[in-house]
Amino acid sequence: MRPHHLAALAVLPFLVPAVLSAQNAEPRRLDSPFRPPVNFVEQITPPPIPPDVTDDRRVARNYPEQPPVIPHNVRDYQITLNNNQCLTCHSRRFTEAVQAPMVSITHYVDRDGQTLGAVAPRRYFCMQCHVPQTTAQPIVPNTFTDLDTLVSRPSDRGDRR
Repeated sequence: MRPHHLAALAVLPFLVPAVLSAQNAEPRRLDSPFRPPVNFVEQITPPPIPPDVTDDRRVARNYPEQPPVIPHNVRDYQITLNNNQCLTCHSRRFTEAVQAPMVSITHYVDRDGQTLGAVAPRRYFCMQCHVPQTTAQPIVPNTFTDLDTLVSRPSDRGDRR
């Protein structure tokens, strides 16, 4: 046997008790601001998913290019290559009958700038940008100030006009 093999075998009796005592010790805790500290092997019940806002009222946008949030339940909506349930109300063809807002004209423009007769493929999967509004409280404090509030604030430098 080679000397380093003998050294490894000599250390083995000291390693086994250390490994066993580490297994019996309390597992490490995870520290994260987004979930309570729990043992690594402990199963905890997740918090309930907050309900969607379903009052069908439009929510004001915080900045000019913000995609509107969805003010109704979309839990079982199907969006596949062959079917987009959102467009059964929001396409140009059906908005008058159901009184739903039509998708923006930008959704009919492809990546080459050509206006199409149907929703462009890159805009077909609505929930890449549009999300349901929920009653969830933010995990991280939000200090965002919208543009209208910023513009209407009195100036600190004293306007001289």
